[in-house]
Amino acid sequence: MGRWIATPLRAMSGKNTRPFTFANGMTWAPPNGTYRRFNDASMRRMDEMDEIWFGVDGNQVPQRKTFLQEAKKGVTPTTLWMHQEAGHNHEANNDLKALDLGGVFDNPKPVRLVRMMLDLATDTDSGDVVMDFFAGSGTTAHAVIDANAADGGNRRFICIQMPEPIEPVRRAGAISFSSIADLAAARIRRAGEAAVKASVENGLDRGFRRLKLASSNICAWAPDAGDLEETLLANVEHLVAGRSDLDILTELLLRLGIDPCVSVEKRHIAGMAVYGVGAGPLIACLGEALTCDLVEKLGAGIIAWGDAMAAKGGVRVVFRDSGFSDDVAKMNMAAILDQNGIAEMRAL
Repeated sequence: MGRWIATPLRAMSGKNTRPFTFANGMTWAPPNGTYRRFNDASMRRMDEMDEIWFGVDGNQVPQRKTFLQEAKKGVTPTTLWMHQEAGHNHEANNDLKALDLGGVFDNPKPVRLVRMMLDLATDTDSGDVVMDFFAGSGTTAHAVIDANAADGGNRRFICIQMPEPIEPVRRAGAISFSSIADLAAARIRRAGEAAVKASVENGLDRGFRRLKLASSNICAWAPDAGDLEETLLANVEHLVAGRSDLDILTELLLRLGIDPCVSVEKRHIAGMAVYGVGAGPLIACLGEALTCDLVEKLGAGIIAWGDAMAAKGGVRVVFRDSGFSDDVAKMNMAAILDQNGIAEMRAL
């Protein structure tokens, strides 16, 4: 197995102090105050694989043969990172100034610091997801974008930040942000633009989707036992008023287990807005006033789009339940889709 060095079988901490007898008859136990580094099974395997060294004469304290090819690449990181290699607050402010966001956020983290963490914890092509639950000005997302631009990686990020208000910047040309979350979104957008300009590779994915935590788009069922008739009438519309198509579609993706950051294409079929998600595949039409006359043209367009997705048999189609003018229109749509191989139709 190549070159090796002898390393101790003992450790300074642990629980196992029992002696172990090797195949050559030698019995070894860790010295007082130390512990065995390996259990019986590991010791036996190393002994059988000739990975134990007993010295030149075969009678010395046994040690493990640690082969060079088994050693980890790189250098084990130290627990102290000096500002010369990890950056400092002044540098972090310069990171923001380079994006014309200087003076907006107090004490940001330097991008170089997070880049060091990414070098230790992520790989170029592993699709690692980097999470930051206290995103602040968006340094982590900035570092992920720069890391991908540098090595062509496919790391992704999820950054979470409460919309805490910030003091407006009073200087010429400054853009005022109402919250830290707004600042972070602007920084991510500008960091992506800067990385594209500086990168030789033009395939850098700098897109991101900004989502806000909200209650469900589907009305909760809370019946009034004293007036069930009024409750039923009040719940004819299942969706919360004022929510957009994209609000509803995002929740739909989450409920179906589809990545909310997938590409969504919007088309107009028979005058209605229709959304297609290839990673499902899913087609959604959340429009209203779907009459019998409209359903035939709309259904034909949806079927053609399903064919284009090359997965017609598995495509799911979703409508707004109250979007149909009546039950006849709804049943006609289900029949048209089913006759053309799309059996899964849902109504919200």
